[in-house]
Amino acid sequence: MTRVNGWRPPRWFRVWMLCATRGGDGWLWYTMGACLLLFGGLHGAHAVLSAGVAALTGVGCFLALKRTFRRRRPCAFVAHCWADLFPPDQFSFPSGHSITAFSVAMCLSMFYPAAIAGLFFCAVSVAISRVILGMHFLSDVIAGSIIGALLGYTAFLVI
Repeated sequence: MTRVNGWRPPRWFRVWMLCATRGGDGWLWYTMGACLLLFGGLHGAHAVLSAGVAALTGVGCFLALKRTFRRRRPCAFVAHCWADLFPPDQFSFPSGHSITAFSVAMCLSMFYPAAIAGLFFCAVSVAISRVILGMHFLSDVIAGSIIGALLGYTAFLVI
């Protein structure tokens, strides 16, 4: 974490990471949902419902897990060297952004296999941005990504 925090990446990378983390705040998923409702064909509403259930279940999971583990964020130990974002809460484990990103990406990729590369590019970008910006440890993001992928797949099967 210290090595990543001390790295001064090129401007394009900083912009990508900031946009990814802001998109992961919800704007990216809301926009995808709206587009799918309008242009998603026969499965659009079903895909949005399934992804929404996966994401909301993920929110419940990460809130409960954060209260249980109470792991402090990396930025609580060392200030970030080039990003001055404020974390949404004080706890780090697991990454809620990663849970949401992977739950939506996994679920929607099951409905739209042709979009798998784009969906997982978005999810991985969101997850990586949380580490690069000093909001999470790598283990937080890995755990969140696994939980999210499992929730997305389960929602696809059940809903």
